[in-house]
Amino acid sequence: MAVPRQVHIVLSVILAAVAVHAQRDACGAELNTFLPAPFNSSVLRCKSVWNNFILRYSDLQDEDNITNIVLSAAYSSGWVGIGFSNDGKMVGSSAMVGWIDNHGRAYIKQYYLSSQTSSGVKVDEKLPMTDVLSAAVLYGDNMYLAFQVKFPLHIAQRSVILASSKITPYEFHLAEHDEKTTLFFDFSSGDSVSTYYPYQLKRNHGAFAIFGWGVLLPLGAIVARYLRHKDPLWYYLHVFLQFLGYIIGLAGVVSGIALYNRTHSNFTTHRSLGISVLALASVQVIAFFLHPDKDSEVRKCWNQYHHWVGRFCIFLAAINIVLGIELSDTNISWKVIYGAIVSVILISATFLEIMMCTRLPKEGTCSGGLQMPTHQPNS
Repeated sequence: MAVPRQVHIVLSVILAAVAVHAQRDACGAELNTFLPAPFNSSVLRCKSVWNNFILRYSDLQDEDNITNIVLSAAYSSGWVGIGFSNDGKMVGSSAMVGWIDNHGRAYIKQYYLSSQTSSGVKVDEKLPMTDVLSAAVLYGDNMYLAFQVKFPLHIAQRSVILASSKITPYEFHLAEHDEKTTLFFDFSSGDSVSTYYPYQLKRNHGAFAIFGWGVLLPLGAIVARYLRHKDPLWYYLHVFLQFLGYIIGLAGVVSGIALYNRTHSNFTTHRSLGISVLALASVQVIAFFLHPDKDSEVRKCWNQYHHWVGRFCIFLAAINIVLGIELSDTNISWKVIYGAIVSVILISATFLEIMMCTRLPKEGTCSGGLQMPTHQPNS
């Protein structure tokens, strides 16, 4: 298949530049000696955006939405890339990636990321390029990617993804990035404004939700159902696990609210399920302080309510965690970890249920719900 002209190797590595004193790129550096027109540094705006990444760009032209872009970054091996996204996520974005192969040849290619798998990374697709030839140049310690893009709509502020890897592409297949960030960049004629995407906040939100709602709450329910013969030990473990799970889950909700305020992501279903889980868990906590005495006539109804509301809360939490992982644009490790957690919980609960029903049929524990201890602890 013929490779589009604009993504061919258009500039060789300038070997003479390696012999000079190596230095990092900076705004104000002269690029005209090794970059062709229209990538004239004297007419490009410049901003240091992240780590050693520097972005140069021309004003977005109103009539055709065309801008010239030069991305530079410190380079020793692997690849350097810049992507454009509608929602800040890597999946669905289009990118320009440059690298130097083992023979010293410079490459620049466009990619479309349709999914997180390697087969979902499509070469030579989606990014609306012009007829101006793109360029990849190694100059000193820096890799320069120069290209001209024609945006479909005149939207000045765009989500830009910056990434790099130490592994050189083989047959145009990209290795997973070592570093990545997303920022919102203004390509208008005014001052550029960049706001970093809160990846750490997103990871905290996911970790709190998984550990609080997805691990501790199910463990608390398992303890209450299968360790009732260890009275009152099961009660104290149950209360401890549920309260700790609620506090950590609440931290996940707070971090989720902070994440929404930073990104304004339109994940309505995920947000609604999270609010529902928090409401049900809060009702369970309040019900704990209002539970009737074991001799009360409404105690049986309270037990059934506590039992089924707790189950429903755990079920909704599991659904929402899966949905959140799917929406988060994270690597597959999160899916593997949570899948392993769910598998262990389900297998353990199934084994304990079978053991309880076969060994203790006279106690009627198979049909029993969550019960409070036979005596009230002093605390």
